[in-house]
Amino acid sequence: MFKNVLVICAGNICRSPTGEHLLRRNLAGSGIRVSSAGLTAMVGHPFERNALEMLQRHGQQPHVHTARQLTPQLLQASDLVLVMEQRQLQDVIRLSPVSRGKTFLLGKWQNEREIPDPYRRGPAAFEHAYALIEEGVKAWSQRLQPQR
Repeated sequence: MFKNVLVICAGNICRSPTGEHLLRRNLAGSGIRVSSAGLTAMVGHPFERNALEMLQRHGQQPHVHTARQLTPQLLQASDLVLVMEQRQLQDVIRLSPVSRGKTFLLGKWQNEREIPDPYRRGPAAFEHAYALIEEGVKAWSQRLQPQR
């Protein structure tokens, strides 16, 4: 049973906090804790403006977010680690080799699809990333929900 899920991207201001929010919403009441971090986090920064606006346009009211750096301790405390890109999967394994068996792409169930970074790329890139994140979150949520 997964109790702690960690969502990772680069800066922890766009993709991973979006994934964290959507996954947390989908798993509400399950007892599964969801958090996020960044490999090269913009520590202390809030949601990137376009990412926050994208969530709000989709009717979401995300929690207050502050970017944090990924650490071996965060990885150790997680039962499942979800990343956006194949390169990030390799970076996680380099940082914590014992995390190999619990680290997957958020897009795993969409043929190992990567989710490109929309940072500084405009609204269309954020819309595309949001759609991919939402699809990945739905697939993982179905697999993480305890059988009722």
